[in-house]
Amino acid sequence: MDLRQLEYFVAVAEERNFTRAAARVHISQSGVSAQIRQLERELGAELFDRSARTATLTVAGQAALDHARSALAAARAVGQAVGEVTGLLRGRLRVGMVIGCTVAPLFDALAAFHRAHPGVELSLQEDGSDRLVAAVRAGTLDLALVGTAHATPEGLAGLTVVSERLVVAVPADHPLARARRVTLRDLIRHPIVCLPPGTGLRTLLDDVCTAQRLQPTIALQASAADAVADLAARGLGVAVLSASMAASHRERLTARVIEDVRAPALLALVWREPHGPAVRAALAHSHRAFGREAGGAGGADTPHGAKPADADRG
Repeated sequence: MDLRQLEYFVAVAEERNFTRAAARVHISQSGVSAQIRQLERELGAELFDRSARTATLTVAGQAALDHARSALAAARAVGQAVGEVTGLLRGRLRVGMVIGCTVAPLFDALAAFHRAHPGVELSLQEDGSDRLVAAVRAGTLDLALVGTAHATPEGLAGLTVVSERLVVAVPADHPLARARRVTLRDLIRHPIVCLPPGTGLRTLLDDVCTAQRLQPTIALQASAADAVADLAARGLGVAVLSASMAASHRERLTARVIEDVRAPALLALVWREPHGPAVRAALAHSHRAFGREAGGAGGADTPHGAKPADADRG
């Protein structure tokens, strides 16, 4: 067996789907399947139950998964150790970001990192925040830009790059646009258009409703903030967005802060500790790109150059 086979095996195990795993490792599905079959022949046991649409680990696959992850981590550690001695970074930096994200400072940071460390292969994948956080925890991503309802997801280190209030966005003739004050209880009297479960902003909305024992009516869901705003502008529901998301649609929608929701919607870079030299270098470039000193935790102000309105906080 080789490390490539183990990488494909871990990808399929975590994605539970050969097609998604192939997209993640950037080869064809047939290539992933062939390598997994070869690994199974070498081990003398099937690793996946392929009888259903979802690729489920067999007992043998479950026994192999942790060891495969450890082997991949050990291989990365070898490259990192040599890189620290020679001063030349090599290997791979795997970055994730929320779907629909165009936060320019992240792209600036990656470009600067690539110029400084051309020997490191960069990969970038989009997904929902909950899946990205899980991938960072599992070690299949090194760094991810995620939307979150908490400053740092449990078990990870983080840098908050955007922190904003939750708002309701409605057409100018909507009753909430003319209200003197909008509360969460006012909001839930109307059908809501928002991001789907698993996104940071939706988690925040669900948490604050649960805390007040309120049951919102989610009329429509969309995975991008622009789609949420478009649906609300057409009168299909009341949009729940962050302040900057709503601001980019001010010509069509009136944004009102939800007064009794004090917890902010956050956009954060997250990573595991301890981390290697590639992640450390990427974080240094990220701190500079987002206009913060290295080691800062992030505050309530939008960092210079960030365009959170274009991110879905997914």
